[in-house]
Amino acid sequence: MISRILSGIVAIIYLAIAYGGGGGAGVIKCAMFLILPLACIWFSEEMGSFTGVMGRSYIDTQSPGCLVAFGGWLVLMLPVIAGIIYCFSSQ
Repeated sequence: MISRILSGIVAIIYLAIAYGGGGGAGVIKCAMFLILPLACIWFSEEMGSFTGVMGRSYIDTQSPGCLVAFGGWLVLMLPVIAGIIYCFSSQ
C-alpha cells in the first residue's frame, strides 16, 4: 500500500511539472509514460502471473511480483535518474 501511495505522489509531481512545462499536451504525454510503470507497481502480482501469447512471443513462466514492481519503480524514476546524471555531467 505504501508503494502505491508513493508512486502516486511521484506521478502527481510529474504531471504537475508536465503541466507547467507543456500545458495539456505535456500532461497527456506524461500520462502515457506513467501508465506502464504505475501498472507494474500497483498490480505487480497480477502482471507477474501473466502467461500466454504476447505479440509474436509466448510467455510460459510467471515473474515474481517483486521484480515486476522493481522494474516499474526503475522506469518511473528514469526521469529523475536522467536529471541527476545531466546535472553531474554538466559541471
